[in-house]
Amino acid sequence: MKKLKMSKLKVIPEKSLTNNSRIVGLLAQLEKINAESSESDTARYVTSKILHLAQSQEKTRREMTAKGSTGMEILLSTLENTKDLQTTLNILSILVELVSAGGGRRVSFLVTKGGSQILLQLLMNASKESPPHEELMVQIHSILAKIGPKDKKFGVKARINGALNITLNLVKQNLQNHRLVLPCLQLLRVYSANSVNSVSLGKNGVVELMFKIIGPFSKKNSSLIKVALDTLAALLKSKTNARRAVDRGYVQVLLTIYVDWHRHDNRHRNMLIRKGILQSLKSVTNIKLGRKAFIDANGMKILYNTSQECLAVRTLDPLVNTSSLIMRKCFPKNRLPLPTIKSSFHFQLPVIPVTGPVAQLYSLPPEVDDVVDESDDNDDIDVEAENETENEDDLDQNFKNDDIETDINKLKPQQELGRTIEDLKMYEHLFPELVDDFQDYDLISKEPKPFVFEGKVRGPIVVPTAGEETSGNSGSLGKVVMKENIPSRGDEGEKKSTFMDLAKENIKDDRTLQQQPAPGFTAETKKDCSLPLTVLTCAKACPHMAACGNVLFEGRTVQLGKLCCTGVETEDEDTESNSSVEQASVEVPDGPTLHDPDLYIEIVKNTKSVPEYSEVAYPDYFGHIPPPFKEPILERPYGVQSYAIPEEGDILKFNSKFESGNLRKVIQIRKNEYDLILNSDINSNHYHQWFYFEVSGMRLGVAYRFNIINCEKSNSQFNYGMQPLMYSVQEALNGRPWWIRMGIDICYYKNHFSRSSVAAGGQKGKSYYTITFTVNFPHKDDVCYFAYHYPYTYSTLQMHLQKLESAHNPQQIYFRKDVLCETLSGNTCPLVTITAMPESNYYEHLCQFRNRPYVFLSARVHPGETNASWVMKGTLEYLMSNNPTAQSLRESYIFKIVPMLNPDGVINGNHRCSLSGEDLNRQWQSPNPDLHPTIYHAKGLLQYLAAVKRLPLVYCDYHGHSRKKNVFMYGCSIKETVWRTNDNATSCDVVEDTGYRTLPKILSHIAPAFCMSSCSFVVEKSKESTARVVVWREIGVQRSYTMESTLCGCDQGKYKGLQIGTRELEEMGAKFCVGLLRLKRLTSPLEYNLPSSLLDFENDLIESSCKVTSPTTYVLDEDEPRFLEEVDYSAESNDELDIELAENVGDYEPSAQEEVLSDSELSRTYLP
Repeated sequence: MKKLKMSKLKVIPEKSLTNNSRIVGLLAQLEKINAESSESDTARYVTSKILHLAQSQEKTRREMTAKGSTGMEILLSTLENTKDLQTTLNILSILVELVSAGGGRRVSFLVTKGGSQILLQLLMNASKESPPHEELMVQIHSILAKIGPKDKKFGVKARINGALNITLNLVKQNLQNHRLVLPCLQLLRVYSANSVNSVSLGKNGVVELMFKIIGPFSKKNSSLIKVALDTLAALLKSKTNARRAVDRGYVQVLLTIYVDWHRHDNRHRNMLIRKGILQSLKSVTNIKLGRKAFIDANGMKILYNTSQECLAVRTLDPLVNTSSLIMRKCFPKNRLPLPTIKSSFHFQLPVIPVTGPVAQLYSLPPEVDDVVDESDDNDDIDVEAENETENEDDLDQNFKNDDIETDINKLKPQQELGRTIEDLKMYEHLFPELVDDFQDYDLISKEPKPFVFEGKVRGPIVVPTAGEETSGNSGSLGKVVMKENIPSRGDEGEKKSTFMDLAKENIKDDRTLQQQPAPGFTAETKKDCSLPLTVLTCAKACPHMAACGNVLFEGRTVQLGKLCCTGVETEDEDTESNSSVEQASVEVPDGPTLHDPDLYIEIVKNTKSVPEYSEVAYPDYFGHIPPPFKEPILERPYGVQSYAIPEEGDILKFNSKFESGNLRKVIQIRKNEYDLILNSDINSNHYHQWFYFEVSGMRLGVAYRFNIINCEKSNSQFNYGMQPLMYSVQEALNGRPWWIRMGIDICYYKNHFSRSSVAAGGQKGKSYYTITFTVNFPHKDDVCYFAYHYPYTYSTLQMHLQKLESAHNPQQIYFRKDVLCETLSGNTCPLVTITAMPESNYYEHLCQFRNRPYVFLSARVHPGETNASWVMKGTLEYLMSNNPTAQSLRESYIFKIVPMLNPDGVINGNHRCSLSGEDLNRQWQSPNPDLHPTIYHAKGLLQYLAAVKRLPLVYCDYHGHSRKKNVFMYGCSIKETVWRTNDNATSCDVVEDTGYRTLPKILSHIAPAFCMSSCSFVVEKSKESTARVVVWREIGVQRSYTMESTLCGCDQGKYKGLQIGTRELEEMGAKFCVGLLRLKRLTSPLEYNLPSSLLDFENDLIESSCKVTSPTTYVLDEDEPRFLEEVDYSAESNDELDIELAENVGDYEPSAQEEVLSDSELSRTYLP
């Protein structure tokens, strides 16, 4: 007793010591005891005092796990060396306290200090006692169960130390001791995350052991049963264990147990146990034998009936969802009703790639059936986990940071031209603004004026060439000779399920496409409905069509889709309604109307498509204006499965034979319900998501259901409030020419059609997904169009550019439209240059003109992301407007813009690829000039600017995002990327200019749809070939971004709860420009001298809160956990890869020095 008092005096000599100094003193005392191998009584006393402080004060727990603290090392060292049982128990209790209250960071801290190995060794030593000390085993297992998931190599360590059998034998020998069995089961669950461990445990009878613990309904031991079920679900993920469970009849047992719990759990207090049983069923049905056993045990009927009974109770949704997943998985897979999944259309490539999916596609023998999926037939003979090597163990667990680039050398931008200066001179003619002396221009002022520099000109005036400027007049497109041969497909007719094969071509001699319904789709056709527009006759004059005479259609005949003449004939106010259509068209601020139906028809005649489209969709002809009403995100009614579709009804007629159209085949499955199949991207066998098609022949007051059955993305905003778009021709004729969100009972779900491994890029058994929606049409016998998002065709872009060019003020605005290159099918890829004209041709005015920094913008590399084009339209209109801010912006920058990087993909209705069958946004590292000409030459422009020392201040590629809300940016940062790897020491050593955050930060203040918290600046390995990363890494542009716009709507700010429309998208494009003006001021060496009224514009705008809200809609269990919308959080919408990196989104905390808040701080950001 005296010794204890003496030691107490040694440890705490003064009562007034602070808590921090007390814990520091105690730890120092414990370290001294370790060094001296002092008596165990003192160590026991000191550890008990530390335990008391750790249990009672969070401040103590923080101090012991703070950066630089040696507390954890001292505790672990003591634990490793002490022979005293009570000291060991005290330290284990301290560790439990530290990791229980501190979350993941403290657990990771313990792992990094070697805690896993020390505790496993302690478990080994403790197991040698006979019998083992119960309290010690409870504590060791409890803490190992907490830290195991945070240690990547825990499974290997546990197996090497022999811990698996120690824990398993403890459970076998102590089945009635629930206090000991519970932490042991928790640790078994952690062991089982490693597939080799799972197989090893299975061989030693762990599956049978679990079935001794779980059983029929009981009010006792519910927590034990719950953990046992979780462990069983993890174990059954191994095919070996799953087969063992099937062989022993455990599938029937699980179903029987589930029904028993379902019947007796009247108050639903054991929902987690019921879900645990379902999770075990879900694991065992991953193999073919398991699915067969499930069906043989009448599992489909059991889960269907129990799910129906659960629907009335919302808290049981997880049971309904998991049951649905199991039933969907066990439902027999079917093949798509197609002879081949390859695109209906074929385009012969000038060069066949040596490797990659296109090369595989071309190398397939013609007799191969690429629709059938054989993976189910051989999944039981896959190489088992027991054959895996030690090295493969490290890959068993899917850690979320795997895709993040960790090599600092690869992260550091290394400016590489990649092409010789001589080679790059081919782009000189696209930069006449750098050499033009403006002698022949009618400038605002011919007289030289005194010129006052607002700041020093940075560097000399660079004149890249001494040669004469070559004229690049590309305003008019040359006439195109259309190809003669059109591929047809051999889709066979089906007697029972009628369908219309939309991709077949039936070309008349006059090149006018006529609609030919297939057998079963024959219906009474309105008189004149299929006549070419040139001979369309109506009882009344149609001013909007009057100009479309025979002269207009000289050359190739272009026809508007069939128009129901009753809509034209019966309208008394025909003239008024049509004039209102034109008056309502979107206008550039202080500028002209951009939509011109006649010009559109002329442009379409020169647009080259693979199917040689000769029809024009009415929405593209009439144009679109934003509707004058808000369109809220659709609230999904709870508990509604589906509405019954009436049986009566005529057969609808479908069509997609127009620019950007995509619909391959329609199958009528009920009177008013249709299955729709989309066409693959050309030269591809997948990427089905974009749709754009026409429907006619509808009746009023009838609900029609459409099921698009071959979508590929694993999730969609259609599940979270997004609706498809519909355009009614009748409404347009009545003066309402707009796309509106339409459809109810919308659901996006995995269906029973399976992709072959050929279509799934080598992955076996991947399912297709269905988007289903129900529509009531507003008019009888209308012609309506449906689209994935607001269509924006290549011809629309060319029309807008021509209208902008013809309407601009050449004295004020420098505007050029050049041809960057020709695409594979011979369409031109436009390149636009916009800046302000010099005030005069006086030398110093030309100096200022030529030394404006460049901003390089691009869009629409993915054809299905049409919202990117609407944002680009907003940018172009703003830059060409008479707004004083726009003029200041033009005086600040030279804009080089490629508004459509993938014209061929857009024209032919592709979703993601070009005619080469490749994603062009994965070709920036090594673009092939023959296969990827637009990327090759766009990169060439940037390489040229780098060669002449005129790096752009900003590069931004506009995209659309299908699985997130709001508008946001992805950029590139070494520091934030390294920080994501949890290598804090390395990230602290990285010195980086934080200017990449400036523009997104500005936009978050001025653009209502923009959300800063959704932005990410991480560089991923899978994105190393994208524009954003290549322009940053190879070209050297620090502010290289992808700007992603939602296809759905916003969950924050001014537009919270609303679906996004073209008005909001165009506004975003304009706000991006305004943000650039602010960026100019903040990055200039001296304060940019502009009127304050132009610079403080954001004070009058609503600031966005930029907080991500949790989903409130009823969704599938596996589809949207928190932040599921960030499944493909990284740039360029890599939707074909389901990389779940949700934790990497928007939670980087910059240091105080990095935080971009005020103008004074921002102005210190220097140019790259």
